[in-house]
Amino acid sequence: MRQGTDGQAVIRFRAVGVSLLLAHLLLVGWLTLRPLDVPWMDAPNLSPFAGIRADLSLGPAAAFRRIGGGLLLLAPLGVLLPMAGGRLYVSPWLSLARTVAAGSLISLAIELGQTGVPGQVVDVDSLFLNTAGVALAHVLVVPACRARLRRRGGAAGTHVVARRGHEAAQGSIPQGAIPQGSTPTISGVGMAP
Repeated sequence: MRQGTDGQAVIRFRAVGVSLLLAHLLLVGWLTLRPLDVPWMDAPNLSPFAGIRADLSLGPAAAFRRIGGGLLLLAPLGVLLPMAGGRLYVSPWLSLARTVAAGSLISLAIELGQTGVPGQVVDVDSLFLNTAGVALAHVLVVPACRARLRRRGGAAGTHVVARRGHEAAQGSIPQGAIPQGSTPTISGVGMAP
């Protein structure tokens, strides 16, 4: 998203996104990386989908609670990461790929961080569930929100596009060029020899 007439709104939108992202990551860090006093611990789960199968064998209510918790832990990142990026015009597939990659790396960092925390156990299924939650939240929310923001901003942007088209027809601006303003200069810096 380019800064234009609504540059301050974009900056505020990104600032809110970054603030919410940091708050969520602090909450997740506190939930997952704090030491726990437990009388016994499970062994680390390093075989894929073994924990999910074990959760499903506990019954529907327990499975829903445990699997749902794994999906929901990092799911807000699916919305907060694109919000902090502040891009309105981006390929949906590229946005999804970047968001899922960032979510999986954050989940991996949490799992690796849990190796040194007393009472916390590494579970490879958490990595899968957290990443799936990020992807699901992104697919369900971000494309619809971006489309709505583009429509809302499109009404204000049509005047600018029409004006640029008129100026391009008169020859003051080349067709397809977007005026960016004057080139910034630094005072007190001389020309190189």
